[in-house]
Amino acid sequence: MSAYVTAIWGWDEQIQRDFHARVFSPCRWQIITVDGADAGMLHVEHRPTEIYLARIELHPDHQGRGIGSRLIHSLLHQARQQGRDLTLDVLIVNQRAQALYRRLGLHEVTRHGENDIKVRMSSKPPQPGPIHRS
Repeated sequence: MSAYVTAIWGWDEQIQRDFHARVFSPCRWQIITVDGADAGMLHVEHRPTEIYLARIELHPDHQGRGIGSRLIHSLLHQARQQGRDLTLDVLIVNQRAQALYRRLGLHEVTRHGENDIKVRMSSKPPQPGPIHRS
């Protein structure tokens, strides 16, 4: 994740520590374990009309092994069962994650944030017409 933050804003250790001290809430995160070892973290919000994948982070040793895909497939199934959409935001510079989300059936629906640095993706196909930029 630090490579993506650096690409957009540059890295400042103190700013990062202050930001995480303000917004990180351990009770919202689930630890992803593989064979008894911690492999990453997951933050999912269950909203009235959607399941929002706020963050998924896997340690590099566990990336590319289908773990993230299985977790997202599970969330997609849960969303369909509940008649909701699965949505998420991904940094525009994170092309690898965007490609994964597209392979799993998510679609870009808008871009937002300062200089459109975030891509909103959803299991609900976008409406016809241009992608909205805010």
